[in-house]
Amino acid sequence: MLNMNWKLEQREKEGKIIKVGIVGAGQMGRGMVTQMVLMKGMTPAIVSDINVDLAVQAFKYAEVADEEIVVANTLEEANAGIAAHKYVACGDASFVSAAEGVHAVIDCTGVPDVGAKVATDAMKNGKHVVMLNVETDVVIGPYLDKFAKDHGVIYTGSAGDEPGAVMELYCFAKAMGLNVEVMGKGKNNKLDYECNPDTVLEEATRRKMSPRMLCAFKDGTKTMVEMTAMCNYTGLIPDVIGGHGPATAPATAPGTEGVKQLNEIFKLKKDGGILDKHGVVEYVNGIAPGVFVTVSTDNAEIAYQLQYHSMGPGPLWTLYRPYHLCNLETPLTVAKAVIDGEKTCVAKDGLVAECITRAKIDLKAGQNLDGIGGYTTLGSICTEAEATEKGYVPFGLINKNAVMKVDCKKGDLITYDMVELDKNTLIYKLRKEQDAMYGKHVL
Repeated sequence: MLNMNWKLEQREKEGKIIKVGIVGAGQMGRGMVTQMVLMKGMTPAIVSDINVDLAVQAFKYAEVADEEIVVANTLEEANAGIAAHKYVACGDASFVSAAEGVHAVIDCTGVPDVGAKVATDAMKNGKHVVMLNVETDVVIGPYLDKFAKDHGVIYTGSAGDEPGAVMELYCFAKAMGLNVEVMGKGKNNKLDYECNPDTVLEEATRRKMSPRMLCAFKDGTKTMVEMTAMCNYTGLIPDVIGGHGPATAPATAPGTEGVKQLNEIFKLKKDGGILDKHGVVEYVNGIAPGVFVTVSTDNAEIAYQLQYHSMGPGPLWTLYRPYHLCNLETPLTVAKAVIDGEKTCVAKDGLVAECITRAKIDLKAGQNLDGIGGYTTLGSICTEAEATEKGYVPFGLINKNAVMKVDCKKGDLITYDMVELDKNTLIYKLRKEQDAMYGKHVL
């Protein structure tokens, strides 16, 4: 994002303000709105949430005066509010996708099917789409990228979210000619595979979070989703289903002990490490909230130079970013798309990994499932090739209308022949089209 500050300041001076629409005004949305109000050259012109009061409150967190906020009940009211340079709140996401003058739309709902509709509707209306909703991206990202190209706009993942944040390190390393052997993230919340929205309710309330969102963090699903996105953006793959998840000493800044430990941990098994192969994604307990890439070089002089620069003795060296600001950085991806015409991160060519579905509890035939952050299932990761071969169900296709056909045990991976999926969702239909694009006919 070098020089983006100057570019945004120039747009501010010229009155060429980037108008942004945001869908979802929960924790992610409200922080994003507040950050965007403070920025030069960009404004959160319209924000929607099924609870319109949350959209209004998002502007108030940003200290927007009441008289500057318009609640729109129709698209015409939304357009009028934007034209009058007001901040528009609404309860209908379709207003965001269709609103006049909006350059880009951000989905931050975390609901896979909602993300599919918001993205396609916005792109049909000539708007760029920034997908903070990684749960959608890992299921139909390649389809949405093609859809964007067909409509002359940009579809991209977001800066700040861990897949986008670690792409900065990945691209930096690759541009210098280094080999990226491992790419990943620190795990922010202690793993609790059995948690559900009830068990995390007190903590979620204290942290002003949705219980389902916190549950998805704690049961590891969000980590699996993010690692899947990293694979699809780069071509790297998981070493094993679910990843190893090694533990290190804590780390809150580059060069601390936990980061240095990765140089040894990520050696191949034959060399005393934990990995069967390199070219993989991984998560680490202990170095949160940062992201990392562990690199190597085939050149003796570069190895010497890395040692000289205090990166360690080799043969592996870890580059570490000690933060990811998620929703607060997302507006920079909007700026990159609108000003530079560039994507932050997107699937390279189809999927190389899948976030698949694992039973969180013992399940019975006839039982309804409930999707991300719920009571019945959680996400894991495996290669796309193995998911296709074994028939593992993408986690983003699971919702409250999915019904088990057979009994299964806690911890089992769920396959297509075990569950009746909801075939009426948009994301199911688009996934079917995406599979056909790559010669697959699974659904």
